[in-house]
Amino acid sequence: MQARHILIAGAGIGGLATALACHRAGHQVQVFEKSAQLAALGAGIQLGPNVTRILHRWGLQDALRQTASFPEALTVRSAQTGANLGQLRLGKTIEQRYSAPYATLHRADLQSLLVQALQQSGGPAVELATGVESLTQDASGVHATLQSNNGARPLRHADLLVGADGLWSRVRALVNADGAPVNTGHVAYRCLLRLDDLPPGMRRVLAGPDLAKTITVWLGPKLHVVHYPVHGGQWLNLVLILETPQEPGSADWAMQVNPVELARDLKPLALFTPLRDLLLAPVDRPGEKSDLGQDGHQGVGKYSWQKWQLHRRVPLRSWRQHALGRVVLVGDAAHPMLPYLAQGAGMAIEDADALALSLQGEGSVPLQLESFARARWQRNARVQARSMRNGEIFHASGMVRWGRDVAMKLLGERLL
Repeated sequence: MQARHILIAGAGIGGLATALACHRAGHQVQVFEKSAQLAALGAGIQLGPNVTRILHRWGLQDALRQTASFPEALTVRSAQTGANLGQLRLGKTIEQRYSAPYATLHRADLQSLLVQALQQSGGPAVELATGVESLTQDASGVHATLQSNNGARPLRHADLLVGADGLWSRVRALVNADGAPVNTGHVAYRCLLRLDDLPPGMRRVLAGPDLAKTITVWLGPKLHVVHYPVHGGQWLNLVLILETPQEPGSADWAMQVNPVELARDLKPLALFTPLRDLLLAPVDRPGEKSDLGQDGHQGVGKYSWQKWQLHRRVPLRSWRQHALGRVVLVGDAAHPMLPYLAQGAGMAIEDADALALSLQGEGSVPLQLESFARARWQRNARVQARSMRNGEIFHASGMVRWGRDVAMKLLGERLL
């Protein structure tokens, strides 16, 4: 194997995972991030066995155990009546079936875990406040002009460039020029709650005996709610996704929510009373900070809501949308996932692992990246499409909703 010099644009989950995988494989890696700090946008992350298996192979099993939660069940319920629609056993059942666990954790915890692993293995530090301005490539390598917040415009040369710079990827715009993501009209409201602050009665009604060991999905017409434990089971990640009239603007990042706005959006919804009470619980203590901010991440763990406009791209149609010459896209830069299959972080980590493997192969860099893209694009496209389809199923009404509920009752775990 020939060691490669790799530039990675973006220090989110995909960029850090790619840096770690490639550094472990013996490559020289440089990571730069356009933000001035490593802010962990979002809140909770679910990692299926397809992902935890990779993290274990990277030697992160103990680190994951220290910070993640490992729910024992996923329960689906009606957001209107509270009725149980179906359940999937997780915990030991999943771990025995797939030889790896199902985990939930805070995005900041996963990001910190990857940063620490990179540092402990002698990897590079992330260069902050630095993004890609332009790039060219030829037989000698890829040449990227960077843009720093201090006005500097350094030029970097490498064997390849990895675009891991997210949904609004600058690298993708430079190599694919295929337009901006499309607003779905769905809005995700996210919040973190300390489990000990929820009344015991509410906890029992919401998830039976132990809210800290259950992923619960509530389905309703044009909406769904999901909550699950993070940060070692001490906190609850709470997400409400609503179909709303499209709002102006293209930003998908977090916007602070006025409590009055959330209460207004909830008022016309026919929600199960304990679920409504849970959604309004964060409104009672706006702005109170948690101890989750100790790792330096900003905006984490506040007792208030933030919201995101959800955007999508058409599923990948060709391997050429994944790689072009010496430039390769990973994670949301290549295949942004709607949050209806809980595989956004998972596909980014799979990409990282597959890219490091492809770079061990024979041939030139363009051939290695083509090999990676051919191996990944169909799976990523399939998960993209299934995520979109799940959104339709989750938010169904009328006969489709009735058929969904009957199917879950009859088929149970097999369907889930």
